[in-house]
Amino acid sequence: MVKTTTFAVMHFGIAFSVAYLLTGDIVIGGALALIEPAVNTVAFYFHERIWQRLDCRRRRLAGSVVHAT
Repeated sequence: MVKTTTFAVMHFGIAFSVAYLLTGDIVIGGALALIEPAVNTVAFYFHERIWQRLDCRRRRLAGSVVHAT
């Protein structure tokens, strides 16, 4: 859990720094630093679901090939 927390703090710091450097606005930097990880988390969930389905499909196909020989 410590590794996850330190990564989250690092991610926030980087997101804030980049947004602040690009906009010069602390409020926008802070908002982007909070919103971006939240959106990324949701996107990651769906990304993982897609890859799990592909992996299951690949295993099924591999299993059917093994049984056919």
